[in-house]
This record gives sequence, structure tokens and C-alpha cells, in this order.
Amino acid sequence: MITAILIEDDKHLREGLKALIERYTDDIAIIGEADSVKAGIEAVQELKPQVIFLDIHLGDGTGFDMLEKLAEKSGKIKAHIVFITAHEQYAVKAFKFSALDFILKPVDFEELQTTISKIKDAVRHNNSFEHIDLLLENIRKKVDNFKRIALSTSDGIHLFEVSDIIRCEAKVNYTQFYIKNHKPVLIAKTLKEYDELLSEHGFERIHQSHLINLAYLKSYIKSDGGYVVMSDNSNIPIAQSKKDKLQELIKAL
Repeated sequence: MITAILIEDDKHLREGLKALIERYTDDIAIIGEADSVKAGIEAVQELKPQVIFLDIHLGDGTGFDMLEKLAEKSGKIKAHIVFITAHEQYAVKAFKFSALDFILKPVDFEELQTTISKIKDAVRHNNSFEHIDLLLENIRKKVDNFKRIALSTSDGIHLFEVSDIIRCEAKVNYTQFYIKNHKPVLIAKTLKEYDELLSEHGFERIHQSHLINLAYLKSYIKSDGGYVVMSDNSNIPIAQSKKDKLQELIKAL
């Protein structure tokens, strides 16, 4: 049985989320609740849950404040965090770069089911918690140009420098990452999600199946329909609709 606590200052939402979890899964036991940063810290320290469902905005601070204070008091946080949030662009972007799960308000049942499935996998694989440190680092520094990204694979969560990613390739509903001095990494998310996440970091979607880091582009070949050669010597096709923009980007490099 996986133990969890709910930290949410909206009593109705907290009770509703608890009811959904208890109704639709027998694998998670809600062993405690809290409605503030102070009460949340006390609950985590006393109950030591495996999972924390954590609201961003609490009456006496934020969920980030709570995690910071917990880290100061207890060292590394050793629990799986699931944030509960309204759609706040910066926070959601930070969660995605840190491979942290989040539930948008109002809570959607199917989204909750997906999150619970991820929690089970994370607990089963005994994933590390370095990605929580990455989130706190970004939030603390109010980073917008994220330098590192956490990638969640079947065997755990791995942190990489964004600048080390050479390219990404779509594999149906998965994305294969090709990273400098590292074996390929397969992630159970679509290329579209990473296109949205990395487009501000020098990455360009040059084909339906390919997202490249322009810093690793070696050559642009106009023959054979047009393709680029990357630093890993891969040949990546260019969609006809992307050629003009790519040529403009190359001129600006």
C-alpha cells in the first residue's frame, strides 16, 4: 500500500480529491491531510508519506515554500510530489522540465488515473528525488531559461543538460532523445510536448518526426529532397514547409 497525504487549503477540493482516490484505487492510502505550509511540514515530518499531493497556493505561503523549508529541516525530500494547480504557465513549465506530476484544477478523473499510474511506477522503481532539487533550484532562482531537464524513463528519472541534447525523434507516442556522450533515451511522451518545451532553447521542429538542436547542425544538404546532417552523423529529412524558415535560422547562426 502506498501512503499519501493531501496538502490543500480548499476543504471541498481536498475532500473531493480524497474521495476520488479512495473510490477508484485500492493502492493508495490517504494517511493525513493539511491546509497550510506549517501544518504540511508537520504532517510530512510525522507521517513520512511516500506521496505528497501538494497545492501551490496555501494560506500561509506556497507549496514551493513548504518544500524549501522541509529541505532546510530534513535535507533531501524523499517523497513523490504531485502538485495541484490552476493553469499557471511558469509553474507548469517548471514541472515539465523537472518531470514532476501535476493535476490541474478542477481535478479531472482521467488525469487523476494517469497520475496514479505514474505514482505506482515511480514507487515500484524507487525513483530518485533529484528532480525535486531541480524544481526548487529553478523556482528559487526564478529561472525561465531552464538549463537542465529531467527525463522519466521506465527505469527511473534522469537529469540532463538541455544543451547536451542533439535531437529528438518521434516514435509513435514516444520520443527518443539523442544526447551527447549518452545512449538514446526513450520517453513515454509525444514529440509535440517536447517541441513546445524546447522551442525557446534553440530547438527547431524541421519535420513531423524530428526536433533538432541547431547548435549541433553540421550541414544543410539541398539534394535528395533536402536534409540536415547532425553532429552524431545522422541525416534528418526536412519537411517542404519547413525549408524556408530553417534556411533563415541557419543564416542567423
